[in-house]
Amino acid sequence: MAAFTTTHLPIPASTTSCTAVRRLPRRRHITEQAGRALEILGHAIEYLTDEFVEQGCSLSADKGQLDAVQLLMALNRQVYFECPEVPSLGERLRAFLRLDPARP
Repeated sequence: MAAFTTTHLPIPASTTSCTAVRRLPRRRHITEQAGRALEILGHAIEYLTDEFVEQGCSLSADKGQLDAVQLLMALNRQVYFECPEVPSLGERLRAFLRLDPARP
């Protein structure tokens, strides 16, 4: 069973430029496999950050733990952004009207 989600995550840096237009949040089609990966990564991120806070570490105290959290967050974004975007209602309607055989 697939899931859909809408997010307000930032667009990856590789797709942005100074002339980029800010787009509205897009829904994404998340497969079971991607959903499970996102769930596992989310739990790992939460565990490490909770442990970090519980230990009362400063940002410079344990660079390795912070690097691990950043790596997991990057992997989480990568999995999420690899999920295909769901076309908006307007896009689906335009595609339907273009494919209508009765139109000249």
